[in-house]
Amino acid sequence: MPEILIRNADHVLTMDDARRELRGADVRLRNGVIVEIGVGLASEGEVVEASGCVVTPGLVNTHHHLYQTLTRAVPGGQDALLFGWLKTLYPIWSRFGPDEMFVSAQVGMAELMLSGCTLTSDHLYLYPNGARLEDTIHAAREIGMRFHPTRGAMSIGESDGGLPPDSLVEREEDILNDMVRVVDGFHDASEGSMCRVGLAPCSPFSVSRGLMRDAAILARDKGVMLHTHLAENDEDIAYSLEKFGCRPGQYAEDLGWTGDDVWHAHCVKLDMQEIDLFARSGTGVAHCPCSNCRLGSGIAPVRQMRDAGVTVGLGVDGSASNDTSNMVLEARQAMLLQRVSQGADAMSAREALEIATRGGAEVLGRDDCGQVAVGKRADLALWDVTGVESAGSWDSAALLLAGPSRVRDLFVEGRQVVRDGHVTTVDLPRVIERQNALARQLAQ
Repeated sequence: MPEILIRNADHVLTMDDARRELRGADVRLRNGVIVEIGVGLASEGEVVEASGCVVTPGLVNTHHHLYQTLTRAVPGGQDALLFGWLKTLYPIWSRFGPDEMFVSAQVGMAELMLSGCTLTSDHLYLYPNGARLEDTIHAAREIGMRFHPTRGAMSIGESDGGLPPDSLVEREEDILNDMVRVVDGFHDASEGSMCRVGLAPCSPFSVSRGLMRDAAILARDKGVMLHTHLAENDEDIAYSLEKFGCRPGQYAEDLGWTGDDVWHAHCVKLDMQEIDLFARSGTGVAHCPCSNCRLGSGIAPVRQMRDAGVTVGLGVDGSASNDTSNMVLEARQAMLLQRVSQGADAMSAREALEIATRGGAEVLGRDDCGQVAVGKRADLALWDVTGVESAGSWDSAALLLAGPSRVRDLFVEGRQVVRDGHVTTVDLPRVIERQNALARQLAQ
């Protein structure tokens, strides 16, 4: 891969161990890795002028349902709480197939990339009409995004007291067999990997305790990570108390779902005992502030989690409960919610950006990402701060206070996937046209 020199950036927010902020700095990329950071560097390769820009590590999205970009703003689900929202959308999702999974994933990934995101996870827990996890993996490979898909699952349908319709659940034996298939076929544990696969039974109210336990055993045998939804809202807590006789944190610990190879989405309703459990065990959290607002779930205790030592990253969640997949706006929302609930000094713009970059990389077990530092992967976002959003700003590095919500340039593994605000790897207008045609078919 040819060398690229990013030259003369106004600011470089490194998120390295010293949290250095560099002015007028250059960053040299070679073979997918950051090989040098300095001032006045020369290069015979490609030079990208970064004057007027802030450079950050690529943002990391720790929770998404990419398929939901096909069901944004669906009538009947716009004003519902979590369980009612799911009841509205399950019948629509049951009509998806491989094409819907592929196209919706590309749209979601393009939207993430344009908001500065270089690494995303995805929680795909339904597989109707021949859809498979690799539909999304192929979409990521084509668009050039670093990907952490998870093989989700639902096994308890309405007839057994669960929420999803019976047509969307699978036999648990089939689920476990397919988990083995996708891990063996697509998981790459190497440094710099573009695809790591996780295992992700959907939630405590859509799978059995046995499947949760078996998935944890399988994940440890295969050396992959575990992911699920947990403690998302008051309904979630009430369900856990009624069905399991304990709170979600205890449920997770009893089934082997704590540890540094586990991350849980939402965790809005964790109490201090559960926060302490997660901190002691190294269990990660994907905080999804916009979705939590949209569904009225509440404000996650992120300040308490961070202070206790819990590893926290950000997630946009699915576009049927967030409506957009914009990571920089997600970071701003995280900052604002902690301030409105805890006070104006509860979270700085820089801390929220750290959660969105290094924090997310740590949640996903990617110590090779999330920093602008020599030896780390060449995943970088360049933000143009010469526009109207930043006009008059005294601190252009405070992107979340006065900065753009769309990236100028984006590099993944040293490859420029966004240039001058446009995706370079796919014909995005054509992908959007196909997406809208599929959405119209579903609506009819």
